[in-house]
Amino acid sequence: MAEAKWYVVHTYSGYENKVKANIEKTIENNKHLAEQILEVRVPLQDVVELKNGARRTVQKKMFPGYVLLNMEMNDDTWYVVRNTRGVTGFVGPGSKPVPLTEAEMKPLGIKTENVSIDFVEGDSIAVVAGVWKDTVGVVQKLDYGKQTATINVELFGRETPVEISFAEVRKL
Repeated sequence: MAEAKWYVVHTYSGYENKVKANIEKTIENNKHLAEQILEVRVPLQDVVELKNGARRTVQKKMFPGYVLLNMEMNDDTWYVVRNTRGVTGFVGPGSKPVPLTEAEMKPLGIKTENVSIDFVEGDSIAVVAGVWKDTVGVVQKLDYGKQTATINVELFGRETPVEISFAEVRKL
């Protein structure tokens, strides 16, 4: 099995989120692709806008017209991504996609090192960072490729699955 690397896909301007959704839908429908295409990202950055005298922080696309993919490059994944509606092609010379280097990924906040964990499915964990900070949940699923744990949290009186990064949780 090949190693997953980050690739850049060029899209029609304004289609970045649609391309991301289409690729994720394809992965959902073809389970064998879930192990090969690990993550799809549209990099965003916080920008402060001054509108009518009021400061507002909004998220803007870092690279309009581009989507990042963490995937294993093979004929199947290349074909699926290349033939997704809105995709014009991979970034690279000719038709050969070139993965991003460590130096190119660092400013994007993409970490490549693996985080070691001391919990398994069924363990109770506490979220120590991020949006769900101070939340406690039971691990339902671990995804080592994405470095995430899916936990159930109570939201509006219902159990809701939430995906949390390994780096944001600790075992109780």
